[in-house]
Amino acid sequence: MSSSVWYLKYLKQINQKIKLAEDNLEKSIKNAELQALLQIEKCLVFFITSLKGNDVLFHRIKNLKAHREDFDPDLLEDVEIEISQAQDTANIYSNILTGMMDAYASVISNNMNNIMKQMTSISIILMIPTLIASLYGMNVPNGMEESKYGFWILLFISVILSSCGAFLFKRRRWF
Repeated sequence: MSSSVWYLKYLKQINQKIKLAEDNLEKSIKNAELQALLQIEKCLVFFITSLKGNDVLFHRIKNLKAHREDFDPDLLEDVEIEISQAQDTANIYSNILTGMMDAYASVISNNMNNIMKQMTSISIILMIPTLIASLYGMNVPNGMEESKYGFWILLFISVILSSCGAFLFKRRRWF
């Protein structure tokens, strides 16, 4: 009975640590906060395992035929309820923590997808002047190799196309 009560006390402390880690994770998503949640999840796994062992031990003690008359049936029932409650609480906290970790993994994945979209857009915008310069630099007649304004015309076209690309990127019409 005493061990079940202590388990429930420690489970309440673990729940407080989960809430604290969740608050820290909402403020900033860093590896340290995620590691804290992983440590709590690991702790809960150990709690669940030891509570299962206590449950098995309790049932063995309860089923001892030689000492059955020595045990108070009300106390046995209370102990069984406390062990069951501690197991259920640990399982609930573990499920909540697993769901929370999955949710934060989805948020991180979504943020990474948004960053990759932006990086792709920026690389496409920067590709436009490179494409124009490479086409102009080929050894193929293009009509501007003799013009003294050819370089400036191509530079102007590159800037205009890049500006249009950047404008579309800002307005989110491209991606």
